[in-house]
Amino acid sequence: MEQQTPPLLFILLLCTFSANSSFQPALVLEMAKILLENYCFPENLVGMQEAIQQAITSGEILQISDRKTLASVLTVGVQGALNDPRLTVSYEPNFVPVTPPMLPSLPIEQLIRLVRNSVKLEILENNVGYLRIDRIIGEETAAKLGSLLRDNIWDKVALTSSLILDLRYSTTGQLSGVPFIISYFSDPEPLIHIDTVYDRPSNTTMELWTMPSVKGERYGKKKDVIILTSKRTVGAAEAVAYTLKNLKRAIIVGERSAGGSVKVKKIRIGGSEFYITVPVARSVSPITGQSWEVSGVSPTVNIIAKEAVAKAKSLLAIRSAIPNIVKSISDIIGRLYAFTDRVPALQQQLQSTDLFSVTSEEDLAVRLNQDLQTVSEDPRLIIKYMQDNGAIVEEDPELYKVPDDPELLRALVDTTFKVEILPGNTGYLRFDKFVESPALTKLEEVMAKTVWEPLKDTKNLIIDLRYNTGGCSTFLALILSYLQDTSQKHHFFTIYDRIQNTTTEYYSRTQITGPTYGSKRGVYVLTSYYTASVGEEFAYLIQSLHLGTVIGEITSGTLMHSKMFQVEGTDLAITVPFINFIDNNGECWLGGGVVPDAIVLAEEAVDHVHDISDFHQGLRSLMEGTGELLEKHYAIHEVALKVSKVLLSKWVEGMYWSVVDFESLASQLTTDLQEASGDHRLHVFHCDVEPELLHDVAKIPTAEEVGYIIDALFKIELLPGNVGYLRFDMMADIEVLRAIGPQLIKLVWSKITNTDALIIDMRYNTGGYSTAIPLLCTYFFDAEPLLHLYTIFDRTTTTMTEIMTLPQVRGQRYGSSRDVYILTSHMTGSAAEVFTRTMKDLNRATIVGEPTIGGSLSSGTYQIRDSVLYASIPNQVVLSAITGKVWSVSGVEPHVIAQASDALHVAQRLIAGKLLKREHGEYYVFTSSCHSSQIHRNL
Repeated sequence: MEQQTPPLLFILLLCTFSANSSFQPALVLEMAKILLENYCFPENLVGMQEAIQQAITSGEILQISDRKTLASVLTVGVQGALNDPRLTVSYEPNFVPVTPPMLPSLPIEQLIRLVRNSVKLEILENNVGYLRIDRIIGEETAAKLGSLLRDNIWDKVALTSSLILDLRYSTTGQLSGVPFIISYFSDPEPLIHIDTVYDRPSNTTMELWTMPSVKGERYGKKKDVIILTSKRTVGAAEAVAYTLKNLKRAIIVGERSAGGSVKVKKIRIGGSEFYITVPVARSVSPITGQSWEVSGVSPTVNIIAKEAVAKAKSLLAIRSAIPNIVKSISDIIGRLYAFTDRVPALQQQLQSTDLFSVTSEEDLAVRLNQDLQTVSEDPRLIIKYMQDNGAIVEEDPELYKVPDDPELLRALVDTTFKVEILPGNTGYLRFDKFVESPALTKLEEVMAKTVWEPLKDTKNLIIDLRYNTGGCSTFLALILSYLQDTSQKHHFFTIYDRIQNTTTEYYSRTQITGPTYGSKRGVYVLTSYYTASVGEEFAYLIQSLHLGTVIGEITSGTLMHSKMFQVEGTDLAITVPFINFIDNNGECWLGGGVVPDAIVLAEEAVDHVHDISDFHQGLRSLMEGTGELLEKHYAIHEVALKVSKVLLSKWVEGMYWSVVDFESLASQLTTDLQEASGDHRLHVFHCDVEPELLHDVAKIPTAEEVGYIIDALFKIELLPGNVGYLRFDMMADIEVLRAIGPQLIKLVWSKITNTDALIIDMRYNTGGYSTAIPLLCTYFFDAEPLLHLYTIFDRTTTTMTEIMTLPQVRGQRYGSSRDVYILTSHMTGSAAEVFTRTMKDLNRATIVGEPTIGGSLSSGTYQIRDSVLYASIPNQVVLSAITGKVWSVSGVEPHVIAQASDALHVAQRLIAGKLLKREHGEYYVFTSSCHSSQIHRNL
């Protein structure tokens, strides 16, 4: 840590001193020398140069004759320059330095008296230890008093259940005693590096570590320790508090400490009566990389010092209860939580949770809740702090039971269910709770006459759950049965009850009293923020079973099938789901609210039903229209036939009830097309006006535009080893290339054609026109014979076109013997892929980088019937000249796979390696397949 004296500072001070004869410049010079030799941050002194120069050359200090005023001005200057409030200059003509006695040199009787006066130990109620230390004694003193400290302090402290360490009045002490105290609160192994102290005058660094052995019994790492601090706590006591806090071994209660220093000296400035106070040593914690100096130690619990003991006692009472609280919560989860397979992990997490910094029940609830949510991934499992400690009220299931008496039953159905026939022959059914009846047959008979008979011939059905707050889940199956065809049995949901340890499957009823509504007509379920509990389950099942469309507001998110338990003796409560509601896909619904297919204000939901039902009437026509376009234009006809059937099948199965407008239909169609075909290029989009063709006839550039086009499209560079580099990010049309041909040959091609190897960078080339691909390929082959590059099949014209190299090209060919490397990325697409794949198939280039996107040479845009939907359909495919197989969808697999950002460097290393082998009489030839590459050595 040796520091060099800043030479500019000395030169500045010497020049200043020689130019002035008054005492002030000499004072500044001496002060600077003291700082250079003693200040614990010498690296910061370079910043003083401008400040000192400005102070002296401005003449401000030369005009100050009053010594005390001058001291104040110098203090402000040096503190501002070094940003250190501990640096102070004082004028003290009568200063008498006081040298405190070295404690180890005192007689043993005085040392004992000193320790007894500065250390106080009590055993409080509940076996809480109270240890007050007003002076941190150093290592030597501790060694001399070892048996006394062991017998009267540490062995007694070790027997306590928890400890309050009071450092509020600790204003003095030695840093060497810090490891002695820290060691009592840590394990013997491993040793912990707790502090690093740099001393500037001696230019030495000292490391403080915990001790492998101590006199007496250690307190260990498990029992609670609370340290009390105040604004007066300073020096070594701050080091103790700071270290134990950041080792997560103690909780700090009280006020922010003073923010003292490891070592501060008051040094006389030359022969004057001015003194400067300088921090000569600094501490840096290896635990945090920071220090307690100047800023002090911030408490975990902030409270005025005089109330700290009382607060510490109450905090220890809370912390002593934590193990029992955690055990109670663990037991509740073990007995009741519905996800039995997650119980062991949850209980393990509760046992291993770090609760070191918990200082209140509210803290405990937050910490435990975070851990339980993370492990269980179940928003229903919640721990809350209930400050009012009010009684937990559970909903009375009797509210949803209906009587057996026929008259009472009829009256209840009449008041519970509201049935109307709206304009457009739309049925309307509102009920605000899911009732439960032991006389289910009688209830069905009443409902058949009152509800389903009036609704049986309606065009669509609205089920209004906007005011439904829940009820009995078993009634769900009855209602849902009326919305299915009775020709076959349908599974609706499963309920697992942990308390009863039963699993119940709910199916559609094979025999229904009265007419069923069936699944062919539209069912529209209305929701609001008030829709809760079983009402939410019904809306969820309508979506999960694809029986209809949910319209309205997101539901309340009521946590269902849960019990709340008060943790005895606390203000904590845990909500545990004891029932799992599992849909017919095997997924457990965890609540959290149902998101409607169409989110609208609840009061406007009925109006939106009419618009959405009209939209649904035209869905089949749009699905059929999409299939017809595929069969007519998609390049692979057998795939088109398959996808067309899949679309219609999904519509029949109700998969499109969630689609409520053209935007959502376009999104769903795109997903289904790509999933069924495996072709990510198929795309449906919504457009209010007829879209323009993606590929217009290329515009031939003017003579003025040629230079700009070349600069914009092409980048060339000559790399070390006579390696050419060519990057172009768009595939231009053949007519454009012909128009700019002479300038392109002169400005680009001629500069790289004589290189020993060539790197073509296609990482940012997303495609363009395919017409120029044969021309580009031709430059890398000999004139004779002409080569078959690839074949294009066009579905629209049902033609196969073989693409060949050209017999003649402008300028010099690169030929077929020199190495070519093509760089690719996941962005490389369309015509850029065709060029890359062709060069790979013909073993003319080594491909380096990432697999390409799998684009298409040509896609047509077609309107779906007379709607505002358009389908982008690839109508051409590329067949390999070597294998005859289609590769467009899968893209191009590189010979050497590398991150796109590293591809250029990888290619350069390959070239360098190849050159090195050739110099040793060896050469390598790359051969490849779609997924692998091999290097064959020829000797």
